Amino acid sequence: MDRDGMANFFLGLGIGVGLGMLFAPKSGDETRDILMSKADEGKEYLKKQTQTWKDSASDLIDKGKDALSKQKDTLNDAVEAGKQAYRDKVEPNLPTEARA
Repeated sequence: MDRDGMANFFLGLGIGVGLGMLFAPKSGDETRDILMSKADEGKEYLKKQTQTWKDSASDLIDKGKDALSKQKDTLNDAVEAGKQAYRDKVEPNLPTEARA
């Protein structure tokens, strides 16, 4: 930005601040109080949303762990059934001393 551009920027900034002060509906103290109040409301809202998200994530993690546990149990049962079926099929054909 050249010198003229910088000068125009600061001129516009000054005019904007002046008009803002001239047409402001409330005094500076009132405006600051309103801004602080809104900032506090926003902070509380974010805290509540964060807690809600944490709770939701925790619930999802618990459900995922339960589902994985059930799948693991089902897989273990299937493997054991497969082993038993193999033993039932193969062992009757083995000599007596080879059976374990």
